[in-house]
Amino acid sequence: MAEEIIKLKNADIYQQESLVLKEVNLTLNKGEFLYIIGKVGSGKTSLLKTFYHEIPLVNGEGTVMGYNLNTMKMNEIPLLRRRLGIIFQDFQLLGDRSVQKNFEFVLRATGWKMERAIQERIDEVLNLVEMPDAGPKMPHRLSGGEQQRIVIARAMLNNPQIILADEPTGNLDPETSQKLMVLLHEINKDGVTVVMATHDYEMIRLFPARRMICEYGELKELLPPPEPLDFDSLLIEG
Repeated sequence: MAEEIIKLKNADIYQQESLVLKEVNLTLNKGEFLYIIGKVGSGKTSLLKTFYHEIPLVNGEGTVMGYNLNTMKMNEIPLLRRRLGIIFQDFQLLGDRSVQKNFEFVLRATGWKMERAIQERIDEVLNLVEMPDAGPKMPHRLSGGEQQRIVIARAMLNNPQIILADEPTGNLDPETSQKLMVLLHEINKDGVTVVMATHDYEMIRLFPARRMICEYGELKELLPPPEPLDFDSLLIEG
């Protein structure tokens, strides 16, 4: 039986004081890959922020990984976020320190104490994104695609059950975007639920998955996409 990992029922989603999505109903099962599509300002980012309680859920009901969004206490919010991996379009890497120090900061802030365990986990996630030598590098020395891979690695540090990705290909060229999408789908194949807000319709065409659209103040399910393509055949050599 499928395991529900995110559920919203008659939920109203706000952006500051403005209602952007009304009476949202969504059930997402563990291991799914979901695209949230729609125009800029349609509510995609606000919906993701509701999932990690950046925006409180005022009207309606919601749960994420068993956490009740309506009744969450302040001390529960960090516990929820530790089980989520969040990927921002603008990277949000700390520019005054190396990739290694960025990752150490995250791990220590989330309770890791043993130096050896910290180093082993950093090595694991850098290998995951095929950037094993990036630790000593400063973020500004990396290309946009490399920075986004580092952001994915950072999101994976605490073995999240869910990845929330907000326009992760928005600042990338098509070839780099394809490689990034392959990585996200491979992470998904390993059992991590992925929710990706995007209006990169070419990537959705190349990498089909379940789709919902924010439109006219509502979240609607779209028809099932065609069968997934062979990822390896999509990658451009070089």
